[in-house]
Amino acid sequence: MSTTMASSGLLFRSCSSLSVAAAIRSTTSSAAHHPTSTFSTISTGVSPARLTAPFSSSSFSSPKSPFLSSASAVRTFSSSSTTRFSTSAVAMAQTPTDTLIELAKARRTYYKLSNKSPVPDSKIEELVNSAILHVPSSFNTQSTRLVVLLHKEHERLWDIIIDAFGGLVKTGAIPEEMWKNQTLPKLQGLKAGVGTILFYEDPAHIAPLSEKFALYKDHFGPWAEHSNAMHQYYLWTGLESLGFGATLQHYNPIIDAPVASAYNVPSDWRLIAQLVFGAPAGQPGEKQYKPVEERVKIYGKE
Repeated sequence: MSTTMASSGLLFRSCSSLSVAAAIRSTTSSAAHHPTSTFSTISTGVSPARLTAPFSSSSFSSPKSPFLSSASAVRTFSSSSTTRFSTSAVAMAQTPTDTLIELAKARRTYYKLSNKSPVPDSKIEELVNSAILHVPSSFNTQSTRLVVLLHKEHERLWDIIIDAFGGLVKTGAIPEEMWKNQTLPKLQGLKAGVGTILFYEDPAHIAPLSEKFALYKDHFGPWAEHSNAMHQYYLWTGLESLGFGATLQHYNPIIDAPVASAYNVPSDWRLIAQLVFGAPAGQPGEKQYKPVEERVKIYGKE
């Protein structure tokens, strides 16, 4: 097991590194969920497969979209899985803004996950490090903390969570029928993924600012959670670009104490959310959209 704690607030734990899975998703899939051609088509002797283009911090300096490539893979994407994106369509999306929009569209909730990883663990770590370094925070507090659990450590986490909920079943807090038919199958499904990112807030970096700027003292907590949410979105979308599906969960505070004990998390860190990810083993549900006109107002448009 390797463990690395960075001063920026990243705890990375993994029992193993997986090699790139060359045949995770076939290009013949009827509903691949990625919007842009970030995969190269290769021959495996079995069926065409796609590998994620390397994720690199240097790619952000490119004037072109950092996630696009000239690969010949055909992608399928839309909320209704009917719009097909080919390299000819991708070639038209030359700006980082175009790519950002397409990745935002592709980020969906995947409940059915498998433990087949499309990229090496180092790519996940690189993505997480980029989030902790570059996602902004109010007054530059940098109070978000991330704990990354992969493979066996990920499975261990969900065993801990299952045990915590099992205790509630014994006390009658959760009905036995609900546990067997709903809660337990969902938790076991989350355990089937590749990894989990735990999002924490460290209040030690918020308190001094609350004292220094008394006028805003009641706002620093919410502002910190705004930054935490940006980390969640950044990583959810970034994992999507690497070939993962993910789902954001909130089992705190039920799991706070046993998880903190298992992974030596400081007692004053506050757990906010859990982002579970793996190779998609199913498709996301249909998403309904409320009218944009009811949710956005623009003044002064020319």
